[in-house]
Amino acid sequence: MKTFSADKIRNVVLAGHGGSGKTALAEAMLFKCGLIDRMGNTADGSTVCDFDAEEIKRKLSINASLVNMTWKDTKINVIDAPGGFDFAGGMYEGVRAAESMIITVNGKDGVCPGTMKAYQLAMKNNKAHMLAVTCMEVENSDFYRVFTQMKTVFGPSVCPIVVPYDKNGPVEAYINLLTMKAYKYDKKGIPTEVEMPASENRIAGLRAAMAEAVAETNEEFMDKFCSEVEFTHDELVKGIHDGVANGTITPVVCCANDTLSGVDMLLDAVVSMLPSPNERKLEKAGGTVLEYDENKPFKGVVFKTVADPFVGKISFVKVVQGKLTAKSVPVDTDGREMRFGKLVTVCGKKQEDAAEILAGDICAVTKIEANTGDTLCDPSDKTALEGMEFPKACYFRAVTLAGGGDEGKLSDAIRKLLAEDKTLEYVHNHETHERTVGGLGDQHLEVMAQKLRTKFGVDVKLSAPKIAYREAIRKKVLIESKYKKQSGGHGQYGHVKIEFEPTTEDDLIFEEKIFGGSVPKNFFPAIEKGLHEAAEKGSIGGYPVVRVKATLIDGSYHPVDSSEMSFKTAASMAFKDCLAKADPYLLEPIYSYKILVPDDKQGDIMSVISKKRGTVLGLNSLENAMTEVLAEAPEAEMQDFALLLRQITQGMGEFTSEFSRYSECIK
Repeated sequence: MKTFSADKIRNVVLAGHGGSGKTALAEAMLFKCGLIDRMGNTADGSTVCDFDAEEIKRKLSINASLVNMTWKDTKINVIDAPGGFDFAGGMYEGVRAAESMIITVNGKDGVCPGTMKAYQLAMKNNKAHMLAVTCMEVENSDFYRVFTQMKTVFGPSVCPIVVPYDKNGPVEAYINLLTMKAYKYDKKGIPTEVEMPASENRIAGLRAAMAEAVAETNEEFMDKFCSEVEFTHDELVKGIHDGVANGTITPVVCCANDTLSGVDMLLDAVVSMLPSPNERKLEKAGGTVLEYDENKPFKGVVFKTVADPFVGKISFVKVVQGKLTAKSVPVDTDGREMRFGKLVTVCGKKQEDAAEILAGDICAVTKIEANTGDTLCDPSDKTALEGMEFPKACYFRAVTLAGGGDEGKLSDAIRKLLAEDKTLEYVHNHETHERTVGGLGDQHLEVMAQKLRTKFGVDVKLSAPKIAYREAIRKKVLIESKYKKQSGGHGQYGHVKIEFEPTTEDDLIFEEKIFGGSVPKNFFPAIEKGLHEAAEKGSIGGYPVVRVKATLIDGSYHPVDSSEMSFKTAASMAFKDCLAKADPYLLEPIYSYKILVPDDKQGDIMSVISKKRGTVLGLNSLENAMTEVLAEAPEAEMQDFALLLRQITQGMGEFTSEFSRYSECIK
């Protein structure tokens, strides 16, 4: 298998709104590069990228998948990322491994929330980015309407490279503004150069806009532009390439996935305009920027993990320095040897054995005890690469075995899925005695449950989790309790007088104020234990009782019949009497929320918070026309908030939460 050096590699993640044509574009690119002889489609589950059973069933991408191809002696690693918000973890995996992002925009639907989120993620992570307007063969697609939207949303950096000529409706030709040549494509996607359409001002204006963007990349080009001297083709390519590398230019191309029209020009743009790994130099270890040098000691990062019940764990690795060979024994940052089964290159579900992978390239290794985000390295340099960031789980459900069974098997299966999907969270709540799983939405958890069934043979049910309520008292009461039992021979005797009162401490506090030894000190621990055990279940709903101060003020004992058990029982009886007389009430958990919403949805979210018995504490204006809403609300009211927020904001909103305090439950 041929190896490629870093300057001949392009690592690209396809991202964008769901349904914008990412998987179809990857399929078209593979076909155009000669890797497949028949194009599949998502509708019948025959694409190279969507090969998982759940993806075929649901007709959408769930996992990030890797394919590779060669175009003009350059290897292109393409990571097809899911567009659904529930499966955003796949996009974050792709962004970690790639230097560039191609953001797909459906020519009919235009700029959508997923388009904007992908663009913002590219900007946040300093990734080079290109916009690809897809589905130009679909009726009612309108490139120029979408182009105007992109200019409005993303600003003046948007620079057209390939545009359609569609004067009479359907696209008649694709115009390359770099070469000022027009091409018509046959049914097999083969281009034929045709006469430039007489589109006069529109094409001239686009060409001028491109030249102006190129002029901004360096002083020499600006001088030439101001002198009204035409740029050569090579100068335009260099200017756009440099502009993409420094973030001042976002090239725009268009294509028709199903008919392959324009896909060859998109591949040309990937090779000529998107940077190689060494041009970006985004990897750091210990604060030092790394070179993609194949002659240095090996260093790589695991950016994706697949838990396969038959093959075992498959780890996808981006090689940052040196080379990874089939005989390599890398170590982790703690020095532990990471022996693996096979070294392979991946194209969808197809794997090909590899002898070595050089710096800048992407591969996979099998049966290695490493996790997503781990650094693999040569023993001579164990400095860790920067870690990975994923969205936090925000939608939780209780998970139980559908027909009973081995709880250990369930936990083991979920742990394997946690290694595969870093946006999942698993919590064993010892208070409610429930296992809960968290994800990014209801569909995310449905897919998780289906994977448990099909991959690991564990059938589960998902339900709303229980709320960990508490109970407390309002009144101060004095309770006298005597436990006396005589059954012939040695009896039992314990007598206590305890004052119970509310307190602000989130626990039960025990004190004693005994005078004269009416209750010996050696019985105090038993009394305290009896109170704590009784406080585990309150009188309203059986919830733990907190915020109670119990003061032992008097009592009596019998020199023969008194025992620790007797006083423990007497204290427990006193606590139960207290709950009947001290006006108990329910406490509920209150969480604090940081909610990011578009400015125009701020009022809607504040209204929702109010309806859910919450309180808005403050507002912070952020960039990109977003507002941070700070709020507090009861946990019980917010269990479906993740779904509601997505619905209101069309997927642009997100939030984080953390426990704040317990407060009286008033419904």
